[in-house]
Amino acid sequence: MRATLLTMTMLTLAACSTDPHLMSIKSDQRGPDEFAIVPTKPLTIPTDLNALPAPTPGGSNITDPTPAADAVAALGGNPAQLSAQGVGAADGALLAYTGRLGREGNIRQVTAQEDLAWRSRHSRRLLEVIAHTNVYYRAYEPMTLDSWTEIERWRTTGVQTPSAPPRGYSATGAVTAPKKAQAPDHMRK
Repeated sequence: MRATLLTMTMLTLAACSTDPHLMSIKSDQRGPDEFAIVPTKPLTIPTDLNALPAPTPGGSNITDPTPAADAVAALGGNPAQLSAQGVGAADGALLAYTGRLGREGNIRQVTAQEDLAWRSRHSRRLLEVIAHTNVYYRAYEPMTLDSWTEIERWRTTGVQTPSAPPRGYSATGAVTAPKKAQAPDHMRK
């Protein structure tokens, strides 16, 4: 009887957790993080030794790994833009238009607090805590956009949506009846 009471007490206390984490991405194993290992660049001698930066304590080195810049360069971008500060000339008009009614300087902190409160109210239930299940999609379901309802809303306004044909249309545009599920040959008689 005591064991049952102790177990029920522990389960009740576990259910009262205010842990706002909705994703269950914990690993039971303690091991190295293979994604944290970034190889250094090979050592090379530049053509002009005067082009080398002056050594500074805590500063960067030519052979230091730069995974973000390497990814930008591999995708055809300009890695120098990663260190650019401020708003680019092409985005100035967009920024002025979006800020025409004023803007809050601490909007990121406000939305982070609101999201933390939302996650706290929609946290895991008792059996979800025990099973370490993912409740992210259940918690944010009221905020999820119903894609078919939204596409039909846009279609009624006359907007063409060629990337998402209505249900029952083939690739050629011909209307086809929905296919009925048939039993496999060995099950039909």
